[in-house]
Amino acid sequence: MADLNFSVTGQNENPTKFVAKTRQFTLTIDEPEGLGGTDHAANPVEFLLAAYAGCLNVMGHIIAKELKFKLNSLRIELDGDLNPAKVFGQPTNDRAGYKEIRVNIIPDADTDQQTLAKWLEIIENRCPVNDNLINPTPVKINLKKPVEIAA
Repeated sequence: MADLNFSVTGQNENPTKFVAKTRQFTLTIDEPEGLGGTDHAANPVEFLLAAYAGCLNVMGHIIAKELKFKLNSLRIELDGDLNPAKVFGQPTNDRAGYKEIRVNIIPDADTDQQTLAKWLEIIENRCPVNDNLINPTPVKINLKKPVEIAA
């Protein structure tokens, strides 16, 4: 199967608010007031948790179908802790990102615990967001000059 390419472009509206576009969708990203934002939307690390939950949901349903059981509903709860010191330039030995992400997957399914254990193992192995979180992913950041518009 050929690789798929996904992309996001966007522009800041203020120092904490960013509006991103992907396909026909607009995503607003902001910080809570307590972190200097305008609290108009979820912040980047909340979007990361939501992206992870969304991926687990899709994979959960795909794999349930493959294992031939009915997944009536799927509740996913995620939380994580991070120390904002590094973000704000304060000395710390902590990393900038989450120290740990905790995930509770609560399926309502017509199957036994053994099948659910196999289902979860396959989800963890095949979920692209899970893979990006647990394995190093090369990231290449380039600095480009803004396009000058002729007067």
